[in-house]
Amino acid sequence: MDSTAPGDPAIISTPAADGPATARAWAVAGLHCAACADSLADLLRAQPGVQRVDVGYAAALAVVHAPAAVQQGLPEAVRRAGFALAPAQPADAAELRRQEARTLLWRFFVAAFCMMQVMMLAAPTYFASGAEVPPDLRRLLHWGSWVLSWPVMVFSATPFLRGAWRSLRRRQLGMDVPVALGILITFGASTWALGDPTGQAEVYFDSLTMFVAFLLAGRWLELKARHAAAQALADLQGDEAAEVSRERADGGVETVSAERVQAGEVLRVALGEALACDAVLLDGPTQMDEAVLTGESLPVAKRAGDALLGGSVNLGAPVRVRVTRARHDSQGQRLAQSLQQALTERPGLTLEAERWAGPFLAAVLLLALGAGLGWLWVEPSRALMVACATLIVTCPCALALAAPAARVASARALARRGIVLQRLEALETLARVNDVVLDKTGTLTRPSVRPLQTDAPALQAAAQALASWSQHPMARALSRLPQPSAAPPWRWQSVAEQPGAGLRGLDPEGRAWRLGAPAWVEAVSADEEVALAFGREGEPARLRFRRDEEPVPLAARVMQRLRAQGLALRLLSGDRSARVRALGEELGMDAADGDCAPEAKRAAVQALQGQGRCVLMVGDGVNDGPVLAQADVAVAVGGASALAGRAADAVMLRAELSALPDLIVQARRTRRITRQNLAWAAAYNAAAVPLALMGWLPPWAAGLGMALSSALVVLNALRLAR
Repeated sequence: MDSTAPGDPAIISTPAADGPATARAWAVAGLHCAACADSLADLLRAQPGVQRVDVGYAAALAVVHAPAAVQQGLPEAVRRAGFALAPAQPADAAELRRQEARTLLWRFFVAAFCMMQVMMLAAPTYFASGAEVPPDLRRLLHWGSWVLSWPVMVFSATPFLRGAWRSLRRRQLGMDVPVALGILITFGASTWALGDPTGQAEVYFDSLTMFVAFLLAGRWLELKARHAAAQALADLQGDEAAEVSRERADGGVETVSAERVQAGEVLRVALGEALACDAVLLDGPTQMDEAVLTGESLPVAKRAGDALLGGSVNLGAPVRVRVTRARHDSQGQRLAQSLQQALTERPGLTLEAERWAGPFLAAVLLLALGAGLGWLWVEPSRALMVACATLIVTCPCALALAAPAARVASARALARRGIVLQRLEALETLARVNDVVLDKTGTLTRPSVRPLQTDAPALQAAAQALASWSQHPMARALSRLPQPSAAPPWRWQSVAEQPGAGLRGLDPEGRAWRLGAPAWVEAVSADEEVALAFGREGEPARLRFRRDEEPVPLAARVMQRLRAQGLALRLLSGDRSARVRALGEELGMDAADGDCAPEAKRAAVQALQGQGRCVLMVGDGVNDGPVLAQADVAVAVGGASALAGRAADAVMLRAELSALPDLIVQARRTRRITRQNLAWAAAYNAAAVPLALMGWLPPWAAGLGMALSSALVVLNALRLAR
């Protein structure tokens, strides 16, 4: 709720001792502002062996690069400073968040309870002119209020006082500083007034306790919003098994930690169990729920030999799988790490805001001092309260939350749709995009096949039935062809797949057939344009299929939606110009250029940028590295292979384009809601500051306004998470 800068999550990258290091993500409790993130980074940097620290305030994450032995001692190293660390695993992070929320709720309860008691003691002075309450009774009521204020000062107000002390030790002006000054000045001046022998001096313990209670209420709402954003990481990692059933060499089964499983080992996965590692299905069929990884809402059918993603859930039947990647390198873990890194970065607007943070807060302190001195001449008895109210009301807490709350909420929503933001700053750029440049192969088109013979519908139906047993791109393309009419059904037996060659199966009469590479089916050299052949084993092929391609599902509709968003569309491909132009006309592209080498694609994007256009490049993330890096913002399509393309700002895990218009819409919504938040925060300060300077806004009302302003900003940003 208070920060050194009205911007996005703070990231602090700090070099330290040399040595082998691994990156580990920690969930953090005790982060209340970006200044807290600075302090935590300094503490972590001071530990021997730490090479780099990235701390994200909005997502409450710290990514530390250090040897494993150093990592183990980090929680104890920061505990005395008021921070808590837990591994960024779903169970550990959830427990840490629960404890943090519970502690803050207790602080609020103590402040609210004491506030009500203090207000009861102050009530006689509210309704009396002064003479009705004898001086000795008035002093007794004041002393009672002082006693009840101590729990608020010692327990409830601790986060604000500790945050201010950390900022001052670092010689910075954090937003906790004016809040802490207001609390201390109010309590100190009211305590001093207790020495008045007449008992007529004003005390402000009611305003103090009310102020702290309102601030804590706003901070609790903010904390719940940040915890909701952090849940995106837990959702992305999935409910991965902590323990798995591993087969021993003697055929027995043992229960071991998922962290001990290595590639090549065989696991048994029960019905309803989450897969701990990436693997290959040994026996099947089954169905896997991959929603948390790819955004696919329906279970995906899997057969023996199919690849399975770590983090997916087995919904079909108990199966055996062979591990292909250990848990730390699984798809779910890599996606979580990518999102973690994004949530700890600091976008460009934040860097600009941080340069103004110090001067802004210095101006706040000078304004409060000037208001207090001015009222000393007008009405000395009100000078203190006017200064405190000015300190409180000018704290730009809502400004500090406006951008990070919106960006983290958007990242959470996009992760649920199968889009991983590798850099949060991409949201700023996506909202400004004018041109969308798309690659063709692997992005707009997918492999397909075309039969060279059209007079054998029964054989084609047989080939398609056999192809349905494989997940190879060519086999899947064949199985997608329309089924020939009136073709009898084929039932294949003893189907086996030979990697790199094709499928072999027995027909109902026990005869062996082959479908696959022409040289494997016919045992002779084949036409280079023939992609698949089908025939009886040991005989010439009966059917041949030529390689072709087709637009990905909904490609035309996606292009239509992008044009409706006011975007210019351009197709760049290394394929032949005639094919590229034909596809461009079919999809309604504004321009389509073929025979483009990677450097030619890069030059084309550079030319658009030279005209002042903001360019989004969409590619497969493998062979489009130069142009993805050149574009203002880059999106990779295609799952795990796309994740390998570090040049991409965002990755669409499902190999289709249907989410691309949604990504643009979400970025524009993020910009719009961020502007709404900034406008509200600015309007609140513009209205409240004059009221405080004129003495019309008591400190408790200033605290209430600041808390409600911050809560409104957070709740408005949470609309993006839907």
